[in-house]
Amino acid sequence: MLQIRKSEERGIANFGWLDSRHTFSFGHYYDPKHTGFGPLLVINEDKVTPAQGFGTHGHRDMEIISYVLSGALEHKDSMGNGSVLHYGDVQRMSAGTGVRHSEFNHSHDEGVHFLQIWIQPDQVGIQPSYEEKHFTPESKTNTLRLIASSDGRGGSVLIHQNASIYAAILDGSTDLEHKLETGRQAYVHVIRGTVNVNGTPLRGGDALKITDDNLITLKEGKAVELLLFDLPS
Repeated sequence: MLQIRKSEERGIANFGWLDSRHTFSFGHYYDPKHTGFGPLLVINEDKVTPAQGFGTHGHRDMEIISYVLSGALEHKDSMGNGSVLHYGDVQRMSAGTGVRHSEFNHSHDEGVHFLQIWIQPDQVGIQPSYEEKHFTPESKTNTLRLIASSDGRGGSVLIHQNASIYAAILDGSTDLEHKLETGRQAYVHVIRGTVNVNGTPLRGGDALKITDDNLITLKEGKAVELLLFDLPS
């Protein structure tokens, strides 16, 4: 079964310094039809104005992944980590027993644009941890590049859930396929551009839930960047 999540149907949060689109219920936005997909609970597309951001706040028992699209995202946390992330950087923070962190636009004159993704872990009460990796555009072009997995294989960041996240940039010259094992489902989130996923045309901000189908096809990509989530049912 295929179910489209259109870009314009996402929840909106605009606080002046933050312009966010919520794929799933989050904060003041609630839609009983969109409260997550398997362990995938949050995909927020955030745009933060210069020198603004999220002050120090806490999380626990959550896998939090940031995928930077443009600008510079500054991160600090109670584990002692501090860094500035740019396009191609993927950050994973396992909140476990509890962690506090802040996220700010590092620049004083340019906005920062990123996706924040939350995945429910398959174990609770673990020691908090942090990791970041860089993935070049070339490593994602016309291929499904594994960026997060349950075992950190292939240089991906490690998440505490039986899930895999792939990133792809398609220029129209190549079609891609991804096979799902029995008992798996997929979620394809289009970041920008246009693409045909299992016969369904999608554009930036759109997404597609895929269940009861063991093959995902990506065709007719035009200046597209996307994420594919391979998830337990």
